[in-house]
Amino acid sequence: MHILTLCVHEPVTVSPEATVAESIKLMLKRRIGAVVVVEGKVVKGIFTERDVLKKVALSGHDPAKTLVSEVMTSPVQNASPQTTPGEALASMLKHHFRHMPVVDAKGKLKGVLSIRDLLQEQMQEIKRQHESLEHYVSSERLGMPAARDATD
Repeated sequence: MHILTLCVHEPVTVSPEATVAESIKLMLKRRIGAVVVVEGKVVKGIFTERDVLKKVALSGHDPAKTLVSEVMTSPVQNASPQTTPGEALASMLKHHFRHMPVVDAKGKLKGVLSIRDLLQEQMQEIKRQHESLEHYVSSERLGMPAARDATD
C-alpha cells in the first residue's frame, strides 16, 4: 500500500507565529493530537499534545502569548512518499511519536500519518492474510480424504 493513501491529505497546519492557545483550540476543535507548523507549505515543526504537556502545562508560559514556534518539536522526522507503511510505523515506534508529516523532496507537506492509521492498516493486512490462510486450508481439506481414526 502506498503511504499517501493512509495520510490525512488536508492536514491541520499553523504558522510559526500562531500562539500556543490558538493551536490548542484548533486541535480541540478538530479533535486531533497534532498540528503541523508550516511556512508557506514547508514543514518547520510539529506541535503535539505531548508538547503541551512537556513544554507548556507547568512551564509558566502564557499560552496566549507564547508562539507555537517556541515550543514545537523541531526538526521533525518526516516521511517521503516513497516511505513504506512498515518503515513509517517502525520509525514512529522507535522514536515514540504518533504523528509524522509526509513531505516531498522540496519539504512541502503532502499529508500527515498517524500511528492509529498505520496500526489499522496493519490489522487489516493481518485480517486479509488470516482469511487467505483459512481459505487455503479449507480448500486443501476438500481435496483430501477425511482423517482416519487412530483405532482403524
